[in-house]
Amino acid sequence: MITSKKTNGNHDQADEALDDLPVEEEIPDIVICRLPTYARSLAYMLQSGTTTVSSSELAAQIGGTAAQIRRDLSYFGEFGKQGKGYNVEYLLNQIKEILNVDRHWNVALVGTGNLGQALAHYDGFRERGFYVVAAFDRDPHKFSQRIKGVEVYAMDRLAEVIGEKEIEVGIIAVPAESAQDVADRLVAAGVRAILNYADIIVQVPANVRVRHIDPISSLQSMTYYLVANKGKAKVRRERGF
Repeated sequence: MITSKKTNGNHDQADEALDDLPVEEEIPDIVICRLPTYARSLAYMLQSGTTTVSSSELAAQIGGTAAQIRRDLSYFGEFGKQGKGYNVEYLLNQIKEILNVDRHWNVALVGTGNLGQALAHYDGFRERGFYVVAAFDRDPHKFSQRIKGVEVYAMDRLAEVIGEKEIEVGIIAVPAESAQDVADRLVAAGVRAILNYADIIVQVPANVRVRHIDPISSLQSMTYYLVANKGKAKVRRERGF
C-alpha cells in the first residue's frame, strides 16, 4: 500500500493521483479456469475454417451459456460486436495473451515412476507451450537417465537446476506421502505454479497457484449417478442418517 505525507491537512498530488486511479476488479478464479476451455474450442474452430462465432455458438461447443461467456470475457474487455459475434482468431490470441500462454514455460517434473514417465512422454504439454526441461527422482538408479530427452536429476539438485533452467512451473507425480515435501521444495526453489497429481491436497503459500488432478475422485463422483441413488438418499433420510 502506498502512503504519502500530508501538508496542512491536505492530500498532496501523489494522493490525489492515487484517488483518481480505478479500482481493479478481482477476477474470480472460476473465470480463469474456464478460459482454457474457450481457447481450446476456438482453436478447433479455427482449424476447421470457422472465422467468426457468436457467444451462443461457442456455448453450444463447451456446454455453457452465452451469458456466461459474455460475462467472463467482459472482465478483460470488449472482444466482439453485437450482432456480428467474435473473430475466432483474434479472440483466441487475446485469451492466450490473458493466460500468458503466448510464450514458452519451462516445467520441472518430480517423480519418474509410471505416471511420471507417461507425463514426460505426453506431447500435449510441449504443443501448448509447456516444456518439461528437467525431471527429478529419489532413486539413484535413475540419475542421469533421460526420458524423451529430459535428464533425470537427484532431488538434492532441485533448487540448483530450477534456478539454472529458469523453471517456473512444477508437476508433482509422486506418492501422496511425499507430495507435501516436494511441494515445499518446489516453492522454496522459486516455483509459483504447481500441477499436483498426488492424491492429497498439498498446502502452499498464498502467492503460489496449485491445481490438483485426482482421477480417482473424478471417477468416484461419477459412480454416484450409475445407480438409483435417489432411492438410497430417501431411505437414509427416513432412517435418520
